[in-house]
Amino acid sequence: MNLLRIELHKIIPYRTVWVILAIYAMLMLLILYTSSKVTINGQEVGNEMYRLPGFWQVLTYTSSFFNLLFGILIIVLITDEFTYRTFRQQVIDGLSRADLVLAKFYVTLGLATLSTLFLLLLGLYFGLLHTSSPSAAVIIGKMDALAYYFVQAVGYMSLALLFGILIKKSGLAIIAFIAYAQVIEPLIHLRLPDSIDKYMPVKVLKSLTPMPGQSLLDELTTPTQLLTPPNAAIYSIGYIMLLLLLSYLILKMRDL
Repeated sequence: MNLLRIELHKIIPYRTVWVILAIYAMLMLLILYTSSKVTINGQEVGNEMYRLPGFWQVLTYTSSFFNLLFGILIIVLITDEFTYRTFRQQVIDGLSRADLVLAKFYVTLGLATLSTLFLLLLGLYFGLLHTSSPSAAVIIGKMDALAYYFVQAVGYMSLALLFGILIKKSGLAIIAFIAYAQVIEPLIHLRLPDSIDKYMPVKVLKSLTPMPGQSLLDELTTPTQLLTPPNAAIYSIGYIMLLLLLSYLILKMRDL
């Protein structure tokens, strides 16, 4: 609780945090509202895609693209600690380097929780609006997609945590983080068979929120091997623990 209190004291007055969270919330609302009004063959897309319980998968898949935004936020928070020497001051005040990593991990858990709760509210609003006969079974069905999204969000932010501690400069760390997630690892995928690359960290995280209709797409194109969300969740938790350990080891050897 003391670590969390320290982090909240730094985060709550920090305008950048609220700006990024506001951008995420507004973009999600804009995407969901405008997409629901798209008309194909005389019918609004929302009448079919936003129907529960399938809408939970559509919602989490859409939100998964914003995990990079949360990763950028974590990098900004981490690199600011180096820039303003607050890490050094906290160690002088009695915190261990493990405490520093753990405190930032609490931040990732908090942000992932806020995002997941926001998706829950969006899902209930838009889902019930487009579901003609909602029942408890219909509403709860496939809601486990939210849990998988939570693990995914924590995973991306843990990866960003490692890049922030490793590089220390916000601009370079953000570029490296995005480059690895969007360019470097996908290029590696091209050189490896699916049976191997499906266990790589970013692909494991993406497997937590598969694209709705992926099975139909695989029938029309060359199938892409992905872990099932339950299996991906196990590997993701393992990667999260590994990323935290690496972050601690780097911080332990790093001059604050």
